[in-house]
Amino acid sequence: MSKRLDIFKLAAPPYQHLIAIKDYVSAALPAELLELVYLRVSQINHCAFCIDMHTRDLLKLEVSMEKISLLPVWDEAAPLFSAEERAALAWAESVTRVEHTRVPDAEYAHALSVLGEQTLADLTVAVTLMNAFNRFSVSMRRPPAALAALA
Repeated sequence: MSKRLDIFKLAAPPYQHLIAIKDYVSAALPAELLELVYLRVSQINHCAFCIDMHTRDLLKLEVSMEKISLLPVWDEAAPLFSAEERAALAWAESVTRVEHTRVPDAEYAHALSVLGEQTLADLTVAVTLMNAFNRFSVSMRRPPAALAALA
């Protein structure tokens, strides 16, 4: 994997706005829920940099390896995830795959009923933010920390 330009350096002003959004959602949502959503979105988008980072962040939060490793199949491992986490993950997947899902009314209604208006709004901001970060990292070939450690 060849690294491309450093978009966060070359486009520093918009990047700082993204960091402000990240700070907002970090204060608004529980850390474990947010990191699970970030990791799941990054898995869907095949973002190695973000998968590596959010896995490490979940380990720092002392989330079990079982929960982390079963995140791609969270619906089959439902007992490991709270009702809020399951609703957030379903919403994150639907919003991330918007070109296929069109984010159905039933998914919106379920997420709203479990999470409430403010949390759903904040979660939607977080999912949108992670999709943006994934697109920057994938398109610019940001190497994950696991590969940087080998160099």
